[in-house]
Amino acid sequence: MSEFLIVLAGLPAGIWLYLLLFRGAFWRERPEAGIVVASENLACPDVVAIVPARNEAGVVGQAVTALLHQNYAGKLTVVLVDDNSEDGTAAEATEAAKVATAAGGAHRLRVIAGKKLAAGWTGKLWAVNQGLAEAQRAVPGAAFYLLTDADILHAPDSLTRLVERAQQGSFNMVSLMAKLRTDTFAEKALIPAYIFFFQKLYPFNWVRDPKHKLGAAAGGCMLVRASALRKIGGIAAIRGSLIDDCALGRAIKATGPIWLGLASNVSSLRGYPAWRDIWNLVARSAFTQLNHSAALLIGSVLGMVLTYLLPPLITISPDPGIRPLGIIAWAAMAFAYLPTLANYQRSPLWAPFLPLVALFYTLATIASAIRYWTGKGGQWKGRAQAEHIKKSAA
Repeated sequence: MSEFLIVLAGLPAGIWLYLLLFRGAFWRERPEAGIVVASENLACPDVVAIVPARNEAGVVGQAVTALLHQNYAGKLTVVLVDDNSEDGTAAEATEAAKVATAAGGAHRLRVIAGKKLAAGWTGKLWAVNQGLAEAQRAVPGAAFYLLTDADILHAPDSLTRLVERAQQGSFNMVSLMAKLRTDTFAEKALIPAYIFFFQKLYPFNWVRDPKHKLGAAAGGCMLVRASALRKIGGIAAIRGSLIDDCALGRAIKATGPIWLGLASNVSSLRGYPAWRDIWNLVARSAFTQLNHSAALLIGSVLGMVLTYLLPPLITISPDPGIRPLGIIAWAAMAFAYLPTLANYQRSPLWAPFLPLVALFYTLATIASAIRYWTGKGGQWKGRAQAEHIKKSAA
């Protein structure tokens, strides 16, 4: 048995030793980390929720209703930006507000029609920017902005807990990774791994550590201090970012501490029921995460092969001398995945199949690069946004 083969077989085990012990304990995250008990002395400043919405009929009504039924003791205003929708998004949101008002709630929804996409902006951020401008006109004294999506369902105590978290920790941003749906077989097989990979890429403990430079956020739920947003120059500071949540997290962290965790009371209304839906979710922006770099793509694919695909191959190797190294790496991988499976109430029997899931995500990442190179990168609601940004910068 050659020394090279021994070293190659030992690499995955070494990688997993590092990931388990020295990667911010990313794999140990629990939703309970995002729960706080509201204080009786909680200050309740004005908050404006900004909801960019493009073709969200079918879910936007539920999302708006949930926001209008928050038990927050302060004033919450909801600004929904209808981003040139081609369905009944605005009408559904307005009807939801009427129903909430009839049920005794205050009518605090403002629906504005989005303008044509401006050069140099991604569609979502352009909508958010318009929503912030409306918020500043309507509630100039707002202390926080809740940046949330039109397919996100907030439990009644969501805003109260977010504000409590921000005030207790003096955080300039509090973000929660919404719980995603796992109804179909494809979702059960792939969605927990999507969260697992996100946690590995952006260890939440590192994000929460003011001394660590890593900044990130989860775009479905981000409570941002208005003063911090002004300090970075507004949302325009990240106008061309396709992975806008993490870009905003980095920018806001430069102004002060931020907090990121898993949600127990914020969930996604949108499912990804088919394999192709999850494929498109990854292929839309994975290459952007790699800064559209072919070198980083090669490195990423190589890293996925060494970390996830090689251990099973070593385990079934005809050379019995290296099989234990494959077993160790594969077992460590499965062990690290167990908490995420538990968070999603999935059987631990899914854990050994993580290499197959990793193969799916690796191929989708390669597809993301191909889409970018062929002018179809960053597809979102009918817009090839990566190409739009590239042309604007040219």
